[in-house]
Amino acid sequence: MVTLAPQAAATDIALGITAAAAMPVADVLLTLGATGGGLDSARAAERLLTHGPNAVSSHRARLFPVLWHQLRSPLLGLLMIAAVASYFVSERADAIIIGVIVALSVGLGFVNEYRAEKAAEALHSAIRQRTTVLRGDVVPADLRLLDVVGLECDESILTGESLPVVKNTEPVPTGAPLAELSGCALMGTVVRAGSASAVVVATGPRTEFGRIAAGLSTHQLDTEFQVGLRKFSMLLVWVAAALTTSIFAINVVLQKPIMDALLFSLAIAVGITPQLLPAVVSSSLAAGSRRMRARKVLVKRLVCIEDLGDVDVLFTDKTGTLTDGRIAYMRAVACADQRSESVLLWGLLCTEAAAGDDPAVAGNPLDRALWGSPAAGRLATEVTRYTRLGVLPFDHQRRMVSTLVRDPAGLRTLITKGAPESVLDRCINVSAETKDALAAEFAAGNRVVAVAIRSAADGPPTADAERDLRLIGLLVFLDPPKAGAAQALQRLAELGISVKVVTGDNAAVAEKVCRDLGVDAGDTLTGTEVDCLDDADLGARIATTSVFARVGPEQKARIVRVQRRTGGGVAFLGDGVNDALALHAADVGISVESATDVAKDAADVILLEQDLNVLADGVTEGRRIFANTIKYVLMGTSSNFGNMFSAAGASLFLSFLPMLPGQILLNNLLYDASQLAIPTDNVDSEQLRRPSHWDLAFIRRFMFFFGPLSSIFDFATFGVMIWIFNSGPEQFRTGWFVESLATQTLVIFAIRTRKIPFFRSHPSLSLTLAALGVVTVGALLPATPLAQALGFHALPLGFFATLAGMVVGYLVLIEVGKRFFYRSAAGEHRPSHREYTPVRHQTRRAARFTALDARRPRTQTAYKRRKSRRATFVG
Repeated sequence: MVTLAPQAAATDIALGITAAAAMPVADVLLTLGATGGGLDSARAAERLLTHGPNAVSSHRARLFPVLWHQLRSPLLGLLMIAAVASYFVSERADAIIIGVIVALSVGLGFVNEYRAEKAAEALHSAIRQRTTVLRGDVVPADLRLLDVVGLECDESILTGESLPVVKNTEPVPTGAPLAELSGCALMGTVVRAGSASAVVVATGPRTEFGRIAAGLSTHQLDTEFQVGLRKFSMLLVWVAAALTTSIFAINVVLQKPIMDALLFSLAIAVGITPQLLPAVVSSSLAAGSRRMRARKVLVKRLVCIEDLGDVDVLFTDKTGTLTDGRIAYMRAVACADQRSESVLLWGLLCTEAAAGDDPAVAGNPLDRALWGSPAAGRLATEVTRYTRLGVLPFDHQRRMVSTLVRDPAGLRTLITKGAPESVLDRCINVSAETKDALAAEFAAGNRVVAVAIRSAADGPPTADAERDLRLIGLLVFLDPPKAGAAQALQRLAELGISVKVVTGDNAAVAEKVCRDLGVDAGDTLTGTEVDCLDDADLGARIATTSVFARVGPEQKARIVRVQRRTGGGVAFLGDGVNDALALHAADVGISVESATDVAKDAADVILLEQDLNVLADGVTEGRRIFANTIKYVLMGTSSNFGNMFSAAGASLFLSFLPMLPGQILLNNLLYDASQLAIPTDNVDSEQLRRPSHWDLAFIRRFMFFFGPLSSIFDFATFGVMIWIFNSGPEQFRTGWFVESLATQTLVIFAIRTRKIPFFRSHPSLSLTLAALGVVTVGALLPATPLAQALGFHALPLGFFATLAGMVVGYLVLIEVGKRFFYRSAAGEHRPSHREYTPVRHQTRRAARFTALDARRPRTQTAYKRRKSRRATFVG
């Protein structure tokens, strides 16, 4: 851990890191007006007001970027240009109507997206990072080091150097590059070993990290959901381009007015595009984020909500997630020539807490449990007789902490405390009885810390001195399984999520916890075994392994990266600085409110309660939001494609435009407005039991299957208007407008579920009212004073009776088509070993068996059985 002097709270940050690196420590402090005692509260507050917070950037909801996001559609731009041109060629009424409708569409999308941005801003403001003046793990600003003890920093984020850099306090030559600033610690780098005190010389955007961040685009990497959305948009661009070009060509060949044909074609392009898709997505995410907040889940990036729903493998730490996290000291197990009181005494003297701090409050969880025990209270006086001379802090490579103490007689002793495997390897007196006692404690599921000592010379403790130790005994702690963990694991299993434990604890302890929770532990891999495997072998072992024990930060990240290559969504739940690499490597990094700052910075999702049930709630909500978004996509693309297909067909035999450009845009606007209620819709339980993902092939098939079905009733409407009601152009357009709006709006009740609507799957009240309301508005518009301006004509009562019959027939046909479509889709994509495995992942997994199939034919049943064994849920 790196420890900063009190002046780290705020200093005069006019001194840059390169200048500070070239100056002696005393000159740096003099230039900054700082001392070893740091700043008082008044001066710290004054400098904070002058120089601002230590933040590179923050999330703010801004009006103009959101408005530009709505206006930047090239189709809208072309339409507005055409409307202006139409205005100057005496088609002013149409131009005004088109302009008003486009403005309403943009305004509707803007309001909803801006509300979502405000929701994201509220989420960011809810994430707090509380720090004290003495702090560490991740370097919070650019620092000039004052004194160091074995300090090593990972600076790969800035320099690309993969090995940790050893730090000292010596000045460097003026103008030295970042990689050679050995007397400084840079913002954003991670402490790998040792400790130090330092003075802050730059904060926020003035740091080297901040300058780099300010020089780059603030756009974050796209999530899987965003990638799918972009690919879907490109699909629509191609479809819209094909239809628009063909419709324009047909109208020109038929010698219809060029301007009318152009406006009509552009309106068709806009009509087939779900203009309010960003608003629907934003509204869904904003509403979902509020519901997730109520379920104690904070999402730092709204788009990560959908990715959370795509998770099918979760790597998680054991402590605090599967166990209570309230570690209690149980007893000391002494070696043959020692007493248990001696083991406890040496353990109390070996702590990382800074001098003068209360180790019962400032130490690590094991130290706090040790010092908080009644036995420690009885030895408090004895502890004060020793003087602590130095500390070599714990790191995840050594897995030990050492302190140098002096007893009343002046003898110096090095005390080492840490993971038994690491400590015992450095001891010279380990007996078979000790190993048996250690194995028994592990088998009982207890956490164990070994304590060893040796005589020491003058000087600070070093890693080289941790050898030829004499084992004193073992300290035994209890961290029992969490009461609700078994039920939470069952919920995750029902959601199709495999839980795998990744812990720095002993393998036997992790396996015991899994057994206590009723979980089949499966195979176990240790960090040492992980290092012996290449990526291909590790990927094969991950499928059958549920416990990864004694693993370090790099090993955690490697396990996550290898799992991601096999397909599927991977989440990692961690709360320590040693989890930061894995949190970055996962599709969804998850941390908790009580986690270290570096873990919360690396995470996408923060749980306000360290409970897997809370995570299961978040996954469910993510899948619900994604399911509702896909409803809009499926319904919009299929019905819009059908309407535009009908328009293209009508252009072949009609001497007039089947619908005016303004009417097409108004139809699209009303239809989209009704779909803004989709985020409130109920979702069938079957849709929540499997990971959700984009499947463009499925969307394309859906569009080309159901779109022509809607065209059948459009052409039926054309026949009714021409042959039964002998309609002229205005009445024809009015009839198709009403029928088109009714069918494409009401079809949501069939599209939203694979079940029979209303009987086995109930839509939300908001969606029902919105859909019926829009259909009513569309039916009444021809009878309002706006009818003439919009080019509408009154419809006979007989038309509405015919319309009701066609709507019923259309919905029945959709239900029949739905059964055929999903049955054929199921035949094309046979179920895999697990109901919840996404189709896109099945292809990759199935490819592994191709070579085996060629050498040894087997039945389809055996094939499925083999796949099932390879991916059985183990967490």
